[in-house]
Amino acid sequence: MSEPLEQIVTAVPGKRSLELAQSLSRHESRNVTYLADDFPIFWESARGATVTDVDGNRYIDCTAAFGVANVGHANPHVTQAVAEQAERLVHGMGDVHPTEIRVRLFERLAEILPRELSRAFLATTGSEAVEVALKTAMLATGRSRFASFHGAYHGLSFGALAVGGIDRFRRAFAAALSEPLLLEFPRDGSGISLEQAAQRTHDALEHAGDIAAVIVEPVQGRAGCFRPIVGYLTALRRICDDLGILLILDEIYTGFGRTGRWFAFEREGVIPDVLCIGKALGSGFPISAAVGTAAVMDAWPRSTGEALHTSTYLGNPIGCAAALATIAEMRRLDLPQRAARLGNELATRLRRLRAHQRVADVRGCGLFWAVQFRGTSVAGVAVKSALARGAIFLQSGVTGDSITIAPPLTIGREQLLRAVDILEESLP
Repeated sequence: MSEPLEQIVTAVPGKRSLELAQSLSRHESRNVTYLADDFPIFWESARGATVTDVDGNRYIDCTAAFGVANVGHANPHVTQAVAEQAERLVHGMGDVHPTEIRVRLFERLAEILPRELSRAFLATTGSEAVEVALKTAMLATGRSRFASFHGAYHGLSFGALAVGGIDRFRRAFAAALSEPLLLEFPRDGSGISLEQAAQRTHDALEHAGDIAAVIVEPVQGRAGCFRPIVGYLTALRRICDDLGILLILDEIYTGFGRTGRWFAFEREGVIPDVLCIGKALGSGFPISAAVGTAAVMDAWPRSTGEALHTSTYLGNPIGCAAALATIAEMRRLDLPQRAARLGNELATRLRRLRAHQRVADVRGCGLFWAVQFRGTSVAGVAVKSALARGAIFLQSGVTGDSITIAPPLTIGREQLLRAVDILEESLP
């Protein structure tokens, strides 16, 4: 049976979406949802890689809802696990009275991660996983300063924002943020050699002298799907070891098959001191984790009854059930391999876009791609035009000059290629 393609039956946005937008504008705080006459649509349901809005329009989703729905929206195995868990136990007591399912999730994570990453700290959001990683580094090293990269995005809570590399997110809160050592991200194809990139990184870190950890995305997602020079992560691991600095990898976006591997760090076999994961881990239910080596994570003191870092929803049973079912589906469907295979075909199709005069670059891996345009307004126009035609894309790039293509890893071949056709038709 072929996958459903797009079906537009009203104007986009439709009448009901526009009514809901008016209500939202009256009640929701400003600076959350962007509202315009031609954007957004309001989702009613989603299944697989298909989204249906409140007006009955059907769209091909090329965002996986911010990279969350890797096993597909409303995956039946995940939704069944969530429903069954909700009937049994909705909420536990975090750091006081644990649950069996939490232990099962730890055991399952140990099966899919390198054996060195043997201690996990469950959290709710990607930002919180980053916060835990930063706190861990402070405890393990006795230092409090961090290095990150220009273009980096690690979340918008205070600690995560403090190591962010996109100024427009930091600017309004700069007075309360510590300053990271911002390194240049050595983008693949930028012309700089691996040796030059490694030496510059080494010199900057050595000169700073007080860095607890370097935090890096193996592929910069929010910046526009930039990969580092091949071998750079290996070099960075060696530099950190030489200088006594911890390495934190942020795989919140790239993890769970997105780049054609279970985790992007597998391409170079680099083992971080702490790994941050989230998004696709729970297939839509908020759950994340910071997973590290015993040597580093054991810097946290044993609990004497009051945890130094916790949350009300730590290890939520429904989140654990969603994560266990998600991992099982990843394995059953061999989604990392599928992403790699379908990504190769997507790469061939996307390269045709390079002939368009408005397209500056096309880059990516697995099912994680970006189309960069000449001029910052083109991407926004293309996103809205594609939406009106029946495909959902996400604007990205430090200046908003790119579109990210990151669909559910279960997306049908016909759906994916049709979505790219719609994107091409939408270019101004």
